[in-house]
Amino acid sequence: MPPSKPKPPLHATPADTTRAVDDFMASLDHPCKGEIEALRRLVLGVDPAIAEGIKWNAPSFRTTEYFATTNLRAKAGIGVILHLGARSRDLPPGGIAIADPEGMLRWLGKDRAMVEFANLKELKARGAAFRALLRQWIAHV
Repeated sequence: MPPSKPKPPLHATPADTTRAVDDFMASLDHPCKGEIEALRRLVLGVDPAIAEGIKWNAPSFRTTEYFATTNLRAKAGIGVILHLGARSRDLPPGGIAIADPEGMLRWLGKDRAMVEFANLKELKARGAAFRALLRQWIAHV
């Protein structure tokens, strides 16, 4: 039997790089481009283990797995979809537990939620609460 090919390292494609996100953002024509850049800086600043790449045709963020993807389809403002990567996981019956005292999470399923900001002013005002949510979220990834 021929030896099996070694698997490439997880997240080792050209799309899994900051350069890919920089190139994507340079060509992005979006009314909230500045806000998306601010969101990008905020997420990357939460933890040094967070890296970025292009996933689902949008800037996305990962630690061991992708956990957040910017929502470029929002009609107004900016948003991010929080998820637990591409693989299905066994979760507690109620889903993951995240403290959300400001009610920022809009749950889309037991393993996915959306956070939206109307504008840059709201992103800045709620930045500390959003960072706290992200720290909790990445603990589940």
